[in-house]
Amino acid sequence: MRIAVLGAGAGGTAMAFDCASNGHEVRLFDFPEFPDNIAGVDKLKGIHADGDISGFAEIAAATHDIDAALSGAELIYVVGPAYSTEAFGNAVAGRLVAGQTVIVSPSSCGGALAFKKAAGLAVDDHSVRVAETSTLHYAVRLTEPGHVRVFLKLKAGNLLAALPGTETDSILEMIADVYPSMEPASSVMQTSLQNANPIIHPAVTLANAARIESTGGDFLFYEEGVSDSTGRLIEALDKERIAIGAALGIDILPDPVMGMRQGYMLADDYGAAYRNAPGFKGIGAQPQLDHRYLNEDVGYGLVFMAALGKQIGVPTPNIDAMIQVTSTLMAHDYASEALRTPETLGIGNLSAEEIGAL
Repeated sequence: MRIAVLGAGAGGTAMAFDCASNGHEVRLFDFPEFPDNIAGVDKLKGIHADGDISGFAEIAAATHDIDAALSGAELIYVVGPAYSTEAFGNAVAGRLVAGQTVIVSPSSCGGALAFKKAAGLAVDDHSVRVAETSTLHYAVRLTEPGHVRVFLKLKAGNLLAALPGTETDSILEMIADVYPSMEPASSVMQTSLQNANPIIHPAVTLANAARIESTGGDFLFYEEGVSDSTGRLIEALDKERIAIGAALGIDILPDPVMGMRQGYMLADDYGAAYRNAPGFKGIGAQPQLDHRYLNEDVGYGLVFMAALGKQIGVPTPNIDAMIQVTSTLMAHDYASEALRTPETLGIGNLSAEEIGAL
């Protein structure tokens, strides 16, 4: 296929490498304000990867021209943090054509709905299929422009749901050569809630805030950053996420259980299992607190979960506390900013039963 990958961060670069390695013609796009990796891939005419997947893959184009990236694309991946979803949606508005398929990876809570709204597509406009995944398929870091280190490509446990849901199986078949372990989700609410990044990243970051500021993140995020007490905080947040899912009739797996399925973790607990997880081995902490681990995972993920819990009558005291403490720490009122909530996605007036039916 001809594939466009929108987003040239670590995840998008790994995805472009993987798709090209499987014989697809790949064009990698990012906005001009993020020039370095696009320039690096363009200079190399491809991408180097090492780790769980490795080698060199030729890339048809690395560009800041959205029209060139989309030209003839059958499949479009939107890869980036939550705050990039609407930006990519705005960039492709009026440019998508009937029959194309878009996959937002990861969802970051409501990603497919947010993308459709930004792209000017009605929820019931099925001319362009839009799907989302529960998580990124890789633990990956950019080591230099055009080069990624892939700590893990998921073995299982990455869920995909389409809008409309009747297209989920067809889209899974479309991408099965690159992602044979991708699994169907019951709906985009399941993919949104199964994403555990908002549960893990803020808890570990806050527990290590002084360490991050004093060392510039010079420690291993999981191996050294997750003590048993930090694990108890992750577990408390996770239980509230699972309770929101239960109220919607959705089975959300605890993060260590899902981590074992994906290949990250070896045991079902919230402390040592993170420290000893092979899929997290060697991953460093972020260099400063002003980072997506708070700005995305609190500002989008936890704020969305808290608002959804309140809407359907599920108490979220630990999630609420995490939002408040992070807001104080960062001098940034994430809850009031409300960048992504059920209301912004157009489902803020629905009951749990109505959301399930939709």
